[in-house]
Amino acid sequence: MSGDRFIEVPYRMLPGETLDALLEAFVTRQGYDTTDTGEGMRGWVAELKRQLERGELLIAHDLRTETTEVMTLAQWRAFGRDLADDEEG
Repeated sequence: MSGDRFIEVPYRMLPGETLDALLEAFVTRQGYDTTDTGEGMRGWVAELKRQLERGELLIAHDLRTETTEVMTLAQWRAFGRDLADDEEG
């Protein structure tokens, strides 16, 4: 993965509202059933915060597109491989 394009953003550095909005977008994008937790979106956001604390999720900022996304480690690794393939071609 190109080291000068992506940076990992420590979730603790983000304002609470920003972090919550990123996590809500992740829940929506992943198609999670917000009735699963019994607390709706708030329950999923709380669970994802625990996953961030455990290092199972990360927040990445793309300096080229100026977008910030929440990703699982598997998504991060797959994204990096896809980018490397694109940059070689």
